Amino acid sequence: MVTIYDIARAAGVSAMTVSRVINETGRVGEATRKRVRQVMEELQYVPNSNARSLVLQKTNILSLLIADITNPFYTTLARGAEDTAKRLGYRLLLGNSDEDYGKEKDYVDMILSTRVDGVLFAPAGDGSAPHLRLLEQHRIPYVLLDRDVPGIQADRILGESRDGARRLVEHLIALGHERIALVNGSEDVSTARERHAGYRDALKLNDLPYDEALVRHLDYSDGFNPSDLDPLLALASPPTAIFAANNFLALGVIQSLRERGLAVPDDLSVVCFDDLGFASVLSPFLTVAAQPAYQFGALGLERLVDRIENGDGSGPRTLILPAELIVRSSSRMRGR
Repeated sequence: MVTIYDIARAAGVSAMTVSRVINETGRVGEATRKRVRQVMEELQYVPNSNARSLVLQKTNILSLLIADITNPFYTTLARGAEDTAKRLGYRLLLGNSDEDYGKEKDYVDMILSTRVDGVLFAPAGDGSAPHLRLLEQHRIPYVLLDRDVPGIQADRILGESRDGARRLVEHLIALGHERIALVNGSEDVSTARERHAGYRDALKLNDLPYDEALVRHLDYSDGFNPSDLDPLLALASPPTAIFAANNFLALGVIQSLRERGLAVPDDLSVVCFDDLGFASVLSPFLTVAAQPAYQFGALGLERLVDRIENGDGSGPRTLILPAELIVRSSSRMRGR
């Protein structure tokens, strides 16, 4: 392995001079700097990033911790973060918690040991608060993505979950549906609470009663069991439409309905939050409230780098990104 001492001997300078060239510190003449860099290139020298970070107290490494890498929303978000990190001169480490607090804590411990400069954090839920406070104790800047955590004051890039949910349900109401079920995530996740609130808003604004029997709370990441629909379909007055709180829940709902011989939208209309990425381009079917997933990652990364490079002079900022209602063939007029 080539060392700075090899570079120093070949360039006819001291090891300290080579170190100053690598770390861009101290005063080095331009001719000497060029000679050292030429020798580094000839010997194919790769600087030790750990040693350099100790000198500069900066690694130029960021971490992105997301809740579910299999969800197209998060994969697109990750691409936005990665592209922006590269443009701004940073490298990005990816972690996936699978909505699991234990796994999330393991990643936080890894983040602390890696000495990253900052973290983009999509929390598993309200139980992520101790993990975020651990980052605060170690003075590692972070930005919350997609989900909020009660009691945590931080920069946040959030979506219009409540308003998007209201518009989806009002779309179904405009199609003549009055018995609309909600298949939601766990109530310890902020987006699930917001989408539940938007569902209730739509019913109230249209003088429709709220029926707790039409609401099912599941976990976003546990997969959808066909039996999860049994309590809804067994009602004396079953739903004619279903609002699924995310795309994975919607796919589970549609598959379960098909296994029962029920067609969408002939027998029930189905709408959901978040789109399905390229799947929707190839086969547009689901009516959705589509969030700008790429912008979540890109804008979050920009905000994080601003915190790292310009300090904490201003307080936490919240950016709300709107959802777009896209009407497709999974929803239609009741009774048609």
